[in-house]
Amino acid sequence: MVGGREIDRLVDPRWRVAERVGDAVLRRFPADVLAVAVHGPLAHGDDDGGGDGEVGLLVATYRPGAGPPASTRRVDGVLVDLTVAGADDYLRRATTITAGWPLAADRYVTTCALHDPTGWLRLLRDEHLARLARARPGEFTTAARQAWYRGSAAHARALRLAEWYETDQALLMLGEARLAAATVQGLFSRTYFRDPGDAVRRTGLAGADMTEVGAALGRQAEELAARGRPVDGTVDDLLDG
Repeated sequence: MVGGREIDRLVDPRWRVAERVGDAVLRRFPADVLAVAVHGPLAHGDDDGGGDGEVGLLVATYRPGAGPPASTRRVDGVLVDLTVAGADDYLRRATTITAGWPLAADRYVTTCALHDPTGWLRLLRDEHLARLARARPGEFTTAARQAWYRGSAAHARALRLAEWYETDQALLMLGEARLAAATVQGLFSRTYFRDPGDAVRRTGLAGADMTEVGAALGRQAEELAARGRPVDGTVDDLLDG
């Protein structure tokens, strides 16, 4: 019996493009490539992007700088985002808790192999999950504070731009503030998201206006202080990290 993902591979033009790119990578760089995988919505097998959606591809190489260059192109009407990284570097990235973790973790956990003879993608997932299991709460809180600073700066900028009637720019900065606040929430709850749209949607910030985003950032600042990571400090605090 043919499963849902196998059917998708037969009928979805994104899968055909992904497989063509994967085959070309292996043909042109046979000695450099350890694994090739699809990540993002297509890897989940439950999105409704059809032929208009993006294909996210990861090429893991035996050493940094090998293989094709990272690039983005539209191929047969399908947007392809090609990430190329040394396998060891990518593993280190997957075991580091940063402010961007909620938007990066899905790439480590959910992949669909086009080429993985050594089982490296399973190692990537297992190493990431093991790192999460042993992470201390303070690591996520510290990363959340960094994300909060970005959100606070973007929100302040959006307010100033709105006062100057620079509406388009204000809306762009408000979008950045929404995403940063969603990222903070993801770090608080150790929740990762498929993409920025998923992040603001699942945290209830997708339609938040200037006042609502400011209020959310204010609550997050209080939560950070309660967790021992206040957003305000002294010069010594700044220099001590």
